[in-house]
Amino acid sequence: MAVAAIAVAAIAVAAMAVVAMAVAALVVAMTVAAALHFFSPPRREGERLARMPVLTALRTSARTASLLCLAALSIAACTDLEPLSGSGDTTTSTTTSSNPTSSTDAIETGPWLEGDCDPIAPTRCGLPFPSNVWLADDPSTATGKHVAFGKTTLPKFKGKPINPSAWADSDGFSPGQAPFTQMLGATIAGFPTQDNIEFSLSDNSPTVMIDAETGERVPHFAELDVSAKVTDKTQLLMLRPVIRLKDATRYIVALRRVKDADGNDIAPSDVFKALRDDTPSEDYSVRRRRTLYKDIFERLEKAGVARDDLQLAWDYSTSSRENNTQWMVHMRDAALAVVGDEGPEYAIDTVEDNPNEHIKKRIYGHMTVPLYLDKPGPGGTLVFGDDGMPKQNGMADYTFVVHVPNSATGDNPAALVQNGHGLLGSKDEGRNGFLAAMADKDRMVAFSVDFIGMAEEDYDTVVDAISNDVGAWKAVVGRQHQGMINSLLAMRMMKGRFWKDPLVQDNGKSVIDPTKCYYRGDSQGGIFGTSYMALSTDVTRGLLGEPGMPYNLLLNRSSDFTPFFFVLALYYNDAIELQRVLGLVQMHWDRVEPMGYAPYIHTNMLPNTPSHEILIHAAIGDYQVTPLGAHMIARAVGAQNLSPTNRKIYGIPEKDGPFTGSGIVEFDFNLPESPKTNVPPSGPEDDDPHDKVRVLDSAVYQTDVWLREGIVKPFCDQTCNPE
Repeated sequence: MAVAAIAVAAIAVAAMAVVAMAVAALVVAMTVAAALHFFSPPRREGERLARMPVLTALRTSARTASLLCLAALSIAACTDLEPLSGSGDTTTSTTTSSNPTSSTDAIETGPWLEGDCDPIAPTRCGLPFPSNVWLADDPSTATGKHVAFGKTTLPKFKGKPINPSAWADSDGFSPGQAPFTQMLGATIAGFPTQDNIEFSLSDNSPTVMIDAETGERVPHFAELDVSAKVTDKTQLLMLRPVIRLKDATRYIVALRRVKDADGNDIAPSDVFKALRDDTPSEDYSVRRRRTLYKDIFERLEKAGVARDDLQLAWDYSTSSRENNTQWMVHMRDAALAVVGDEGPEYAIDTVEDNPNEHIKKRIYGHMTVPLYLDKPGPGGTLVFGDDGMPKQNGMADYTFVVHVPNSATGDNPAALVQNGHGLLGSKDEGRNGFLAAMADKDRMVAFSVDFIGMAEEDYDTVVDAISNDVGAWKAVVGRQHQGMINSLLAMRMMKGRFWKDPLVQDNGKSVIDPTKCYYRGDSQGGIFGTSYMALSTDVTRGLLGEPGMPYNLLLNRSSDFTPFFFVLALYYNDAIELQRVLGLVQMHWDRVEPMGYAPYIHTNMLPNTPSHEILIHAAIGDYQVTPLGAHMIARAVGAQNLSPTNRKIYGIPEKDGPFTGSGIVEFDFNLPESPKTNVPPSGPEDDDPHDKVRVLDSAVYQTDVWLREGIVKPFCDQTCNPE
């Protein structure tokens, strides 16, 4: 499995030569490698990377044992994270206020802090997160702000703070981020949970999130971080919004009546107490923020939240739609203009006749598309022009595969369906399995490309990104932009040019109907398929299997993430730092994952883009992609839950089928629900329902009707399950 290889390879690049520890560290590394190898799932046909023998995974030359073993020293180098004071280090932050408000008193501008850390949450620098204390004025952005972390605000990598410049082009924080802070000893007794989300909107909820402008409360649930490496001193209190937050909007987070295990109220920090009670303080940030917090408290009080028993409150602002989508939309429009209505030119590489019982012809080729990276292969980064937009850097060839089923003939031409592959997979996913069978049964010509940036060939790049300063993830996301463009251009090629190819003619007629174009994808293909469905100008209906958003919600809850988490933990040595890293990565990922795109699928579409509709298939108890993420997408697009349902889902209305418009169907495999905490489900691998939905007859029939007719039709006897 790819993640096993990634974990081992990352250990290899982690170390610095220290001979004295070589033997002991080698034993540790080999033990870890063997464990990851033997406990990783075996390859499923066409979906996952095969297991790699341990010795092969350890690589050669520079990635040999002498370097490998020193991963232990990387851990030691990261243990210098001292308890952080509220005033931070000596570097002065350049942060400023949130957007102007309608308070009777004008809010003074920043900097709010004397250093890089906020003493309102004094146990660790960078808390609470996200926060408007790390925004600076910038008239060039859509929000009038940009993110401006201090030089020492971010987690340390190999003993040095992460360089904050990688986030300076963001004009706000992720609309999918779970705001978090630390309150030592806190419990979540009486807090809103996944099972009573509506309680978060009540006046009695200890946790509150409001839209600062309207006072509208944000539905959410609260949780304590219980993922790996958590201790009593590194546990975070997290609020999980269950809706996608608005773009370019200021939010206020408030906590009250938070108690410890003995039922005692957690004391607020000295800085927050001085702001709340308006008492004297010598702290610089208190003096600077009096007017700001007067505004925060007034807005909370208007929303029915008194200031008297508040233990902490802060504000943060989300990034703009332009921030998250303008690079991709610019690339899409420019690339489509280059290739025209016919799509990119292509050449055929190989043709396989009758590769299995369902497929008449399997065609491999390569298409020539506009390149926006500095090089076509792994490790390529986006090239930008003087206007700040991605810039074409010549043309490049990328491969594709087409599966022509036996059922497709000149007299009965097939629709086109594009398949999106799973985590670090390839275009060959399902070629002799589910995809081939579906194509034949539903009379569809299936085709795929590698989603570069998160494809099989990218795992070394992913290793490098998570084994270095996490700002390097920005380059990975840049390559994913090219992956999305390639996916969009592949559909244009198939419907514009390829359908006329002699290889797909039958008695002088094409076996492809270019007027019927659809998308389907599972897991990663469902996740990035959500973004595809907001961007495509050629496809208006898609099936998303086991999708989810945002990644900062999905990763801790995924069994696939465990080896990645192991790698990150080598460099970021406690739970607080790991959650901060996930939050920082999310800010980059919004530019390509569904959090940046889902709200624009059906309404308020992106420029020059039609309206789309989606059908979501999810599995209760999924080990790899929590259905909580699918629920987020469903709410964002206004989907309806096909009745009868296996369970009620907050904020998603139930409706008897058949109906038109976007929908969600959950399948019950008689497994326990996923844990109510931020850890993955556990159990026998064979019990994992991930990818099992797509092979059920009821799901296959439902998908066919949905794609062709746009109708969500029930094919299950009562609720949906394997029987």
